[in-house]
Amino acid sequence: MDRLSVRVLEADLGIPGIRAFSTLRSGGPGYSPYDGLNLADHVGDRADRVAANRRLLEEVLLAGQQPLWLRQVHGTGVVAGHVVSGSEIPEADAVWTHQPGLACAVLTADCLPILFSTVDGSAVAAVHAGWRGLAAGVVEAALAAMPCSAGGVHAWMGPAIGACCYEVGADVCDVFVKNMGPAALDCFVPSSASGKYQADLYGLAALRLKRAGVNWLAGGHQCTACNPTEYFSHRRDGQTGRMASVITILPT
Repeated sequence: MDRLSVRVLEADLGIPGIRAFSTLRSGGPGYSPYDGLNLADHVGDRADRVAANRRLLEEVLLAGQQPLWLRQVHGTGVVAGHVVSGSEIPEADAVWTHQPGLACAVLTADCLPILFSTVDGSAVAAVHAGWRGLAAGVVEAALAAMPCSAGGVHAWMGPAIGACCYEVGADVCDVFVKNMGPAALDCFVPSSASGKYQADLYGLAALRLKRAGVNWLAGGHQCTACNPTEYFSHRRDGQTGRMASVITILPT
């Protein structure tokens, strides 16, 4: 398996010296239900296959680079990647760094990955934003950890489940309306099932980012559940793999 087998969706944050992307599921030695480039070691896939896929990912990065992986818990924890030691896998849902060459990464398969860069390219972050983390404030926590105001940050939203496929209960809608006000209602459209809504995760994230002060926002145009060729989707498939969204400051 050569490096050309690893396909990625490039993220252009408009900042020189920053490399950012989300992996696609094609490539890698995985087998059903993890067909392709599954990068998660917590979903039941064989450890040797996950390790092989992670080596393929490293080939897409600079020589010697390895992503800093997190133990994601749908919370608001943020870790500074440059203080993590050795093989430690911190429990957090966001990671930032000012260290060139350190790759920040989050794993998703319907949840929303958000990548941040300061406008001067001096710091970057990767955020895992499922609905629980988004409602609890993981976006705001990650922005607060970065060494600048939110107005000095560019944000890119990677592949996530679209409103077309994301049916939720009234309880989810109520949580966002409670902590965001009536504006959140624009992101919930009643579905054909009684008491259910089609939730716009991208719209909710964009609203929170803008309220936090982020003025430059891109991405948010995919649906992981609609495209089984390119994306893993937990909502669509149940047991499945995970993509990685990665951002790094390129060494000069």
